[in-house]
Amino acid sequence: MALTKQVSVDQITVIKDGTVLVREVTTIMEDGNELSKQYHRTSFAPKSDLTSVPANVAAICNLIWTPEVIAAYKAQLEANNPVAE
Repeated sequence: MALTKQVSVDQITVIKDGTVLVREVTTIMEDGNELSKQYHRTSFAPKSDLTSVPANVAAICNLIWTPEVIAAYKAQLEANNPVAE
């Protein structure tokens, strides 16, 4: 009876503002048979720290997050959160 745990990214989605949505799946296997599966979702806004993300997610982020996308994202944040005077 050998139990194994497999964690992998099974979905990467890029939305209009450049945010990257990631779904990881954790699968527990016993002798090749799936016992359980659990999902975890997270998101990365343009210019997020990518030091601890999987390489395939970082590669997509680095491709998508052009200077124009980052500037547009920052402008959108400022427009949605005006500074009180």
